Amino acid sequence: MTGWWGWDLLIGIAVALLVTWLALIAALAVLRPRGGLLREALRLLPDVLRLVRRLAADRELPRGVRVRLGLLLAYLAMPLDLVPDFIPVLGYADDAIIVTAVLRSVVRRAGLQAVRRHWPGTEDGFTVLCRLTGLAERGSAS
Repeated sequence: MTGWWGWDLLIGIAVALLVTWLALIAALAVLRPRGGLLREALRLLPDVLRLVRRLAADRELPRGVRVRLGLLLAYLAMPLDLVPDFIPVLGYADDAIIVTAVLRSVVRRAGLQAVRRHWPGTEDGFTVLCRLTGLAERGSAS
């Protein structure tokens, strides 16, 4: 390519990072809540953040779930976003989309009852959370 292996390596790394970033944006676009659910996800974000913190501190949950939640909290604390805010729709919603995807994973592994036990918000908020994550309260008592 350039004749110098250092530049070739840097160009290769830059292209790989760009392709990975574009793949992540495509994944976020696919995972995003549809219709008015995105607005509801943003409205629930404070309660969801408290939920994630409580779940991450619960020693009864499997270690893999707690690690996922810890990584999510670290991502949310970072000042840089995966998707810059100037990108329409996904720019401001990337945090809500990522939280939703991680919560789906957590509920599948730890169970909906663990999430219900730690939910700090209202019953209506919990119902919205279930719709957002695509996980109906199957077999739960509510």
